[in-house]
Formats: sequence, structure tokens, C-alpha cells
Amino acid sequence: MGLVGGEENKNATENGVSGSEFPLGSKTKYKRMESEVVDTEEDVPLTKENRNTRKYVFACAIFASLNSVLLGYDVGVMSGAILFIQEDLKITDVQQELLVGILSIISLLGSLAGGKTSDAIGRKWTIAFASFVFQTGALIMALAPSFEVLMIGRLFAGVGIGFGVMIAPVYIAEISPAIARGSLTSFPEIFVNLGILLGYISNYAFSGLPVHISWRVMLGVGIIPSVFLAFALFVIPESPRWLVMQNRIEEAKIVLTKTNESESDVEERLAEIQLAAGMANAEKYEAKAIWSEILSPNPAVRRMLITGCGIQCFQQITGIDATVYYSPTIFKNAGIKGNTQLLAATVVVGFTKTVFILVAIFLIDRVGRKPLLYVSTIGMTTCLFGLSLALALPGNGKLGIGLAILTVCGNVAFFSVGIGPICWVLSSEVFPLKLRAQASALGAVGSRVSSGVITMSFLSVSRAITVAGTFFIFSVISALSVAFVHTCVPETKGKSLEEIEMLFQDEGEWQSGEVEMGDAERLVQKA
Repeated sequence: MGLVGGEENKNATENGVSGSEFPLGSKTKYKRMESEVVDTEEDVPLTKENRNTRKYVFACAIFASLNSVLLGYDVGVMSGAILFIQEDLKITDVQQELLVGILSIISLLGSLAGGKTSDAIGRKWTIAFASFVFQTGALIMALAPSFEVLMIGRLFAGVGIGFGVMIAPVYIAEISPAIARGSLTSFPEIFVNLGILLGYISNYAFSGLPVHISWRVMLGVGIIPSVFLAFALFVIPESPRWLVMQNRIEEAKIVLTKTNESESDVEERLAEIQLAAGMANAEKYEAKAIWSEILSPNPAVRRMLITGCGIQCFQQITGIDATVYYSPTIFKNAGIKGNTQLLAATVVVGFTKTVFILVAIFLIDRVGRKPLLYVSTIGMTTCLFGLSLALALPGNGKLGIGLAILTVCGNVAFFSVGIGPICWVLSSEVFPLKLRAQASALGAVGSRVSSGVITMSFLSVSRAITVAGTFFIFSVISALSVAFVHTCVPETKGKSLEEIEMLFQDEGEWQSGEVEMGDAERLVQKA
């Protein structure tokens, strides 16, 4: 399993890497890395080559994240399209829940297969495959003459999304320099939010068309991003870590030269990757052996799984997908009348969600992961409780409508500023190279299953205990997520992937992390 205690210097020497060149072998307690990183940034002049390197990495992260637009668009557009599908195809409430929620459940197949596929054909071509499968599903849905055919298209789209949500953060984490990894790995979440906003806008824009045409146009527009993704495949390189695993060292070095700002950085990163990959290859880890290690983990891997998979599940069981998918239902319950008014309110929600994800990207590598998670989970708990109160107000007059819109927007804002993007950052950071693809796939499965259970049961549970009661339960779950962050999430800001692997060897450091509640309080004061 990864780099442990004093073994690193011995292994580094055996692989031809001196301790000075590869300083990961220290047993001393981790120190904060950001001061060293910031000093480096200030001391090194920003040359034309440095600017080009940053632009190249930035472009790779954007192109790798295009699949996330498809996921976001599907989530956003379905919230409005389902109103017209229900009217056109005369589907029942149970069929409506199944149509909305099945995408998340079926996507686990793509996520489970994504790890092995990305190890076999590479991260880059797994991104391409995900897009192709999703676009096939989108086309089938747009042309579907019946509920049954619509479900077939939904299944294809779900498999494509499963591949996409698993591979994009892994690819970006493996290609990014440590100083910018947090921000860049958050790009898929930015594009999910952009896709949701575009879906909401599409709902509003096409709501005036005849019922039997409007929802088909709404779903069909989702095919457009494939044009940009086809172009992207000619621009983005393969992951250097995957290339090293395939013993394509020279190709990996070329990629690292394009994504790192100095020759010394290239050599250091290549040495770290070779050491990690060499240990994996030397032990001949086949897929069965890797899954065996994940399913019967040692203490360090267990801590990684708790952190990486736990944060994925909490991201969804706090009800964010129910809020997004069923926002028209929520606003209707609050007292808003008419489809056009309902869809206009959802556009406000989508805009809020998109704006605040940009705030997270600006802060994640400056403030750190843990303070933002504190602010996010505490804020979501407050807003979810406030929403339950707003929906429980007798009469649901202007006060109830205003409070409902405010708390829904607040909930998605706090989600976007913390647990939304940081969930994917952490799940791509905490696992060692030999386990990263499969463990990240497992975390994505947990996320998709949690999302599916929530979205497929929301209407039924709401009928049983009211919409207000449902959101009260979400607020309780969100309160538990605060405790999870405090107990099980360490700070990974400014560390290389190999250093993060070492962090989980020490249970004390894993549980205490590097950030306390006071950091979050100071962040709120600055905001």
C-alpha cells in the first residue's frame, strides 16, 4: 500500500531518487504547505512560458469537464420537462419518480466500469466514451414516442453520466500541479452548475411551444456540447500517471513538461509518480486484487474510504438533487401558480448555484477544503430548516413564497461554495495511485445511488409526511454532515497526491486535520 513511515527513503534510493530530490520520506508531522507554495509563487517571476503552461492546464481542465455540462443540463432540464412529459404522455407520479431517479441509479454501472475502463484505455478516451453514450441516450429521449422508449434513452444517458462523473476529477487531479489542483478539480462541479442553469433557461425558453414538442426540444438541445467535446479530444493529452503505469515514460515526461512550470518540477513529479507506479506494478495489482484491498482495507485505506466515499454520500443525502429536480414542485407547494412563473423561479435558483460555485473556486486553494466545508454544511442545515418552516406556514402567502425562494437559493449557494465541488476534489485526492480509479468509482457509485434513492422517493415521502416534513429530515441529515466533516475530513490543501497518501497513515492527523472551527468563523467574518 503506498508510502509508509521510514520506507520511502529506502525505496526512493533503490529507484535512483535521492532524498533531497524526493523529500516525502520524513516521519515528522506534516507542516502546512501553503506558505511554501505562496513564497514560491512570489519569488518566481511570471514568464511567458509560465503563463502558457497555466493556460494549457486551464484549457485541459475545461475540456475534461465538458461531460459535466451534460449531467447538469439533464438535471436542470428534466425538472421542467417533466411537467410537459407528464401532460403529454400521461405518466403517473410513480413513473415520474422512476424517470427522474433512474438516471442516478443506472449511472452506477458506468461508474463501476469507469475505473477498469480508464485503466485499460486511458483517462482521455474514457471521457470520449462517456460523451458518446450520453449523446446516444439524449437522442433517443428527444425522439421517444412513449414512456418505455423514453426510459431506454434515460438508461443510456445514465451509463454515460456514470463514466463522466467518475473520470473527469481523476483526470484533472492527475494532470494538475499541486498548487492549483483544488481549483482545477472543482471545474466539473462548475460545469455541472452551468449545465443546470442552461437546463433551467431552456425550460423557460421553450415552455411556450406546444406540449408534445416543448419537452423534446428541451431534451434534444443537450446534444450540442458533443461538438465541443469532439474538438477537445484533439487538444487534451493523456494523464501522465496513466502513461507511467503503461511504462510510457517519455510520453509522460512530455505531458509533465507542458503542465509544470520548471524542469525541476517535471523531474520531481515524474520521480514521485514512478515511485508510486513502480510499487503498484511490482506487486502486480490486478483488478481483483485491487478490489480485494478496497473491500478488506487496512487502517489507512479504511480512513481514505471513509473520507472519500463518506463525503460523496453526504453530498447527496442532504437532498440537493431533490431540490434541483423538484424545484417547481417545491415552489408550487409554497404557493406560486402557473408553469411560466414556476420555471422563472427555477432560473433564479440556477443562477445562484452557478455564481456561488465560482466563489468556491476562488477560495478553495486559498482558504482550504475544511473551512469551506464547515461554512457549507452549517449554512445548508440552516437553510433546509428554514425551508421546512416556510413550507409549513399556514396559507403560504407572499411571506411563505419569499422565504421559500430565499432558503432554496441559500441552500444551493452554500452547497456550491463547499460540499458540492470539494466532494469531488477530496475523492480524487485521498486515494493512492494503484487504488485511485477503482476507489473513486466506488465513491461515485455511492453518490449516484444516494441521489437515486432521494429523487425516486421524494414525491412519495412528501405525500406521506408533507414537503415541509421532508425538508426537515434533510436538515437533520445536513447537521450530521457537519459532525462528519469535523471528525473524518483532513485538510489536503497544498499537498501533493503522494503526501496526502502518507497523511492517512496517521490516525491522529487524519481525525484532527489541520483546520479547526475558528478558521471557518474567520472565513465567515471576511465574507
